Amino acid sequence: MSYGQYGAPPRHAGYGAPPPSYGGPGGYYQQQQQQQRGPQVPSGADPQLWSYFSAVDADRSGAISVTELQQALVNGIHFSSSKSPSSSEFDLDTVKMLMSIFDTDRSGTINFTEFAGLWKYISDWQGVFRHFDRDRSGSIEGAELAEALRSFGYNLSPPLLGLIEHKYASEPIAGYGPPPGITFDRFVRACVAVKTLTEAFQRNMVFQSDKQRPWPEVKPYDKQGVPVPGTKRPGQSAHYRNGAWGLIDENTPNSLVTMDQIFEDGLKLGKDRDFLGWRPIVSRNPLKFAPAYSWVTYGEADQRRQYIGSALHALFQNGQLGGGEMQTVGIWSQNRPEWQLVDIALQSYNKVGVSLYDTLGKDSVEYIINHAHLTVAFTSADHVPTLLKLVPNTPSLKLIVSFDELPEDASSILKSWAQTLNVQFQTLKEFEAFGKANILPLIPATPNTVASICYTSGTTNMPKGVVLYHKNLALATQSNLYGMELPDHGILMSYLPLAHIYERVAELCAIALGGRIGYFTGDPLRLLEDCQILKPNFFPSVPRVLNRVYQAAMAGGNVPGLKGNLFRKAIATKLERLRTTGVPTHALWDRLVFRKIQAVLGGQIKLVISGSAPITSDVMDFLKIAFACECIEGYGLTETAATCAKSWPDDPSASGTVGPPVPVNEVKVVDVPAMGYTSDDKPNPRGELCIRGTNVFTQYYKDEKNTKDSIDEEGWFHTGDVAEIDQVGRVKIIDRVKNIMKLAQGEYVALEKIENLYSSVPLCAQVFVHGDGLQSYLIGVIVPEPVAFSAIATSVTGKKVTPEDTTSLAAAAQDPKVVQHVLGMLTKAAQRNGLKGFEQIKRLHLSLAPFTIEENTLTPTMKLRRKDAYNKFKVEIDALYALGEPTFSAGNKL
Repeated sequence: MSYGQYGAPPRHAGYGAPPPSYGGPGGYYQQQQQQQRGPQVPSGADPQLWSYFSAVDADRSGAISVTELQQALVNGIHFSSSKSPSSSEFDLDTVKMLMSIFDTDRSGTINFTEFAGLWKYISDWQGVFRHFDRDRSGSIEGAELAEALRSFGYNLSPPLLGLIEHKYASEPIAGYGPPPGITFDRFVRACVAVKTLTEAFQRNMVFQSDKQRPWPEVKPYDKQGVPVPGTKRPGQSAHYRNGAWGLIDENTPNSLVTMDQIFEDGLKLGKDRDFLGWRPIVSRNPLKFAPAYSWVTYGEADQRRQYIGSALHALFQNGQLGGGEMQTVGIWSQNRPEWQLVDIALQSYNKVGVSLYDTLGKDSVEYIINHAHLTVAFTSADHVPTLLKLVPNTPSLKLIVSFDELPEDASSILKSWAQTLNVQFQTLKEFEAFGKANILPLIPATPNTVASICYTSGTTNMPKGVVLYHKNLALATQSNLYGMELPDHGILMSYLPLAHIYERVAELCAIALGGRIGYFTGDPLRLLEDCQILKPNFFPSVPRVLNRVYQAAMAGGNVPGLKGNLFRKAIATKLERLRTTGVPTHALWDRLVFRKIQAVLGGQIKLVISGSAPITSDVMDFLKIAFACECIEGYGLTETAATCAKSWPDDPSASGTVGPPVPVNEVKVVDVPAMGYTSDDKPNPRGELCIRGTNVFTQYYKDEKNTKDSIDEEGWFHTGDVAEIDQVGRVKIIDRVKNIMKLAQGEYVALEKIENLYSSVPLCAQVFVHGDGLQSYLIGVIVPEPVAFSAIATSVTGKKVTPEDTTSLAAAAQDPKVVQHVLGMLTKAAQRNGLKGFEQIKRLHLSLAPFTIEENTLTPTMKLRRKDAYNKFKVEIDALYALGEPTFSAGNKL
């Protein structure tokens, strides 16, 4: 075992060692000690050591108890020559641990020979402790602890290192007690615990290693993505692959290649394990939910997938459901256990699932039903009337199944209505009962069988149907499992729409691990309450939510006085540590400052993933230190099964990138001459990001033109996003090929990139940037965040404005001084982030009317529908252009 320059602790003859299964810091004890009982001094014993022993052996029995051992250790350490690891107490739990190691006959006492072996063990640990306690504070923490553990061969992840610090660090008490951090006695116990846990984890990994691969012993931080030799060509970069695991596909040994394998893997970990959770409604007026989650177990889910799948297959086989070229089944509902149960049944019985966003309007629902030729729709009760109204225009639809039980009179009305339309209506309970009475065996799929058609939330035309095979989704899931470390198999909070591929793959990861998925109650305003009850450790999220968490935390902590000073000191200290070591934890500040922030999401978060849109480095780094957990940013599209690149959790400089390509795909960039991006740019290649791998789709359903436009003859999917690949192989999204426009003076601007930058300003709840080819400048429409905006309005107008006073807020939004102040804030943010003058907003409209899905200015995934947003504010935009481009003094030139 290597100890670096320090070397291994010196060997001391004559004292023996603990039993071989424990070992010392370097594992160098090899001899089993010989037992010896009695009050006599052993021949050749160290007189000083004998004095420590005999001083506490009050009954002269030749053996000492736990409490006597504790006093002997206190005496011995107190009189040792070096005071670095001293303490007025020796932790009793550590003493008990030592007693259990050296009490070889399990008598509850140890004799002098055993004590001598124990003392030698302690002395060697003292030498190690002194070496790493370089500031001689009497405790070690953070980088010192990480370095010490690494010297023993334990390269712990930052979250696990943080847990060790939390468990074994001394509580700081003003003016009294040990210093904050891990004192010597607790250090010994921590190291032995790490050894025991590591061995147990390694034994467990033997069971799961075929799917969930651990990180390499030494992570190649300088080669996270590696170029494939000989693949660089004119007009494009080399092909980059994952530096830790290379490239996997359906031929890789032990790969997941079909969706049903994912549930089977979770099921193997225990049928009695909780699986899908929800909070039952206990009162509807007023609406009230149970204070705890109820659960469907893996075993119950196994039974119910058979009931649902058997019923579906029987109805398809006897012709009642008709069917087109594929047996397609729709799911139109908010996230809930039944959504996942039906999807698992579809994958287990080789049916094609088509998910519809809960917020879709009837026109989009009608289009998808007809385009995908849906014959069955599983839905929530509130959507049943809409579907029945659509039946005359959707001839393929034959059966509607309600997830919810209905009052008898309502059920009777709906069944009569359905009968008049020549369609069937059932509740899920009735449907499962039919399946239970007609059980059929599972129908395995093949890797190249269609698993799902996922409709993108188009920002312009009707959505495109992305056809995903079993191997696309299964291998994307496996690729995301690589390096994922979650306690208790993972507890995921589900609130992002399951119809979106991002949330779906996240839940597939949780299922493969045998984890739990808790569904939120459906109201975003109740999400925090749901988290505090569920206590998730896995939180897939999006920037619009994480930005609000950041803004609320900063507003709550950044206050005058001692509290504010502590908050700013904690942030500065942890940020410095994060950016130098990659470690997001701190024994003192996590307890003193950040514990309340962590409690907002339940206090157990270990992994946050941000996806779907860019997030700023400042927000990402703050989340890491505030929640003391792994926070990673990923990038993917519906067309790539939500998967392409993912940052490494303990990479100190990962923020601002989406990390290297994941193992299931390779990436490259191709030149975009019109925008000035080339694969030969220095220092890093830049261009349109292209992806190729087993996760990449092969077609848009019934849309040959868009398929050919998106996938080239070599199988590369052209994303439309402009990326840079840095010197260690990480991908950074820097622009967008689409949504670029040319201003009147000939300058190109990327409107999405500009909107994303302004969205990171805490004031901005929503941002719309508009450009006109006949104009030389940009117009901005900002929907301000009420709390931040009320503070600005109060400061600028001199009148007290509260977040709840909508009348005063609306008046402030029209006040030229307030508008100019906000524009100044945005200009400073733009300049700070390197936007050129022509990329900056020059005229501004403030609106309290948000963009919404209902008015069609947002897609179901909260993306801006640019044309509809322009139509909403056309009058205001035209009026601002009529004012002309503003002029500025030399000192305030944009």
